[in-house]
Amino acid sequence: MFPASTLEFTGPNDLRELFMTIFQYGLIDILNSLRKNDLIHMIGWQDMTLRYRRSKFGPFWITISMGIQILTMGLVFGQLFGASIHKFLPFLAIGVILWSYITAVVSGGCTAFISATGMITQLDIPMSFHLFRLVWSSFLFFIHNAVIIPLVLLAMLYPVNWVCLLAVPGFLLLTLNITWMGMFTGIFCTRFRDFPQLIASILQVFFYVTPIMWMPDLAPQRASRVLLDMNPFHHLLSIVREPLMGTVPTLTSYLVCCFMAIVGWCAAAMLLGRYRDRIAYWL
Repeated sequence: MFPASTLEFTGPNDLRELFMTIFQYGLIDILNSLRKNDLIHMIGWQDMTLRYRRSKFGPFWITISMGIQILTMGLVFGQLFGASIHKFLPFLAIGVILWSYITAVVSGGCTAFISATGMITQLDIPMSFHLFRLVWSSFLFFIHNAVIIPLVLLAMLYPVNWVCLLAVPGFLLLTLNITWMGMFTGIFCTRFRDFPQLIASILQVFFYVTPIMWMPDLAPQRASRVLLDMNPFHHLLSIVREPLMGTVPTLTSYLVCCFMAIVGWCAAAMLLGRYRDRIAYWL
């Protein structure tokens, strides 16, 4: 915790030094967590296996339920929108699976610290460790759902080419962005216990205004420009979904995602450095 004296400044140089100290404090916590990657992997895997420990099919129920949901939505909304099932079903499948991963991290971040109260109060572990644990377990759930994507692409006879490889850096960039978002929701929701409901409502709004169940070319041009260009989740989805569907994402989407990652992680390190030692008192 920063003593009260360190929070007092008399000029721009003192303020700059204070910001750098807070940033370094948060950055050190993040780096120390990453050094415990073996422990993150082990606990994250346990989180998933414990959830389905008495189930015969285990985590594959994730794949089964997601597959049924996508097939039902594809048939119903494809008919409602008058879209070709050949193009709409892969678009929908990739969007829904990626969105479930995004919400698992961003919304799950609301309880990342609260659910780890015992570890936080009893063990000397970097605070960001609990967020990375959430991200890893969410990634494992995503892998089970992602099995559906190649099956849908093959069923719809989508060609596989080198453009698909662009989905890998796109997915890494998406993960970087939703991780710092999870850091924000984790800290704010630990301090303000009404925030999880607010975050859930915001994500619900973004689900409908982001091209997940509807395709951009089906929307009016003016509305499409506003909903797409100003929507950060559209860019995050595009840099993964478009390569898988055989098209190269726009440079704008890459620039927006890179900008969000840099600014977001700098802000997250500042926030973590400022409130890291207070989280235990908020639990």
